[in-house]
Amino acid sequence: QVRLVESGGGLVQSGGSLRLSCAASGGTFSRIPMGWFRQAPGKEREFVASISSPGGFTYYADSVKGRFTISRDNAKNTVSLQMNSLKPEDTAVYFCAAEPSKLTNSARYWGQGTQVTVSS
Repeated sequence: QVRLVESGGGLVQSGGSLRLSCAASGGTFSRIPMGWFRQAPGKEREFVASISSPGGFTYYADSVKGRFTISRDNAKNTVSLQMNSLKPEDTAVYFCAAEPSKLTNSARYWGQGTQVTVSS
């Protein structure tokens, strides 16, 4: 059982930046692919980014490519999402995920989510 706890959400103006972090426990973190998803009000959950284990490859949704960066620190069992040039359409609850699938928009383990609100 892997437990995930997100932090770092909040309110930011359009064009600003936020950094989300996710602390993992309960597994061999370096062997677990990790990712981020988001869900905006009235919309389905969507894939945002993922990083392989132990961390050589990253993948991004087209909507965030070039603005968001996913990274991991295997020594600290954390995965982060640096979000720059934020837009109002990035407003959503962001979920950390372990063993994510971009294809099926699913994951084996989920965090509780953290709210990101971008004002125009």
